[in-house]
Amino acid sequence: MIEVAVIEDDIVIRENLRQLFERTEDMICIGAFERCEDAFDTLKKKEPDVILMDIKLPGMDGIEGMKKLKVFLEETDFIMLTVHEESELVFKALKSGATGYLDKSASEDKIIESIKDVYDGGAPMTSRIARLVLGSFKTDPETGLTGREKDVLESLVNGNTYKEIAYNLKITVGTVRHHIKGIYRKLHVHSKSEAVAKALKDNIV
Repeated sequence: MIEVAVIEDDIVIRENLRQLFERTEDMICIGAFERCEDAFDTLKKKEPDVILMDIKLPGMDGIEGMKKLKVFLEETDFIMLTVHEESELVFKALKSGATGYLDKSASEDKIIESIKDVYDGGAPMTSRIARLVLGSFKTDPETGLTGREKDVLESLVNGNTYKEIAYNLKITVGTVRHHIKGIYRKLHVHSKSEAVAKALKDNIV
């Protein structure tokens, strides 16, 4: 069961998303909030797998809210909701730790597909945004990655999900997540998309 939370100030979009997740098999909405400030207490206790968050919110914006939430939601993936492709804002969100993003006009099927993709270790974004992320890194070949961490990183670059990496390397999904945390720390990145971009730019794998 994938546990999802929504932070979106537009009540129509927020309720439509909540109802979508409630009627989707193997998915549940554990909370739908208008503002980041309203979500903190609940999400600290419930720790959802994925949070869909409007990138522009009243009060604390989505990017700042995500940074604060990630302090105590280390395992949670964030998908930012945008109007059209707000490239610079999306790029800033990805640099701050978002896993991917969705246009608010995305179909219900696309929304569900993206959440499942993120849950399985994917990072939904367009090639334009991926190039922005890729171009943001300075070359730093001395990463200090272990051999196993390089194996995991190479698998991420190849587009494998956490489950696929675990199967291929004969380790558990929990061990994959442990290695990925080490990769993030050593590469000074905050998301899978950043890790893949830096690996490609620096020819790490």
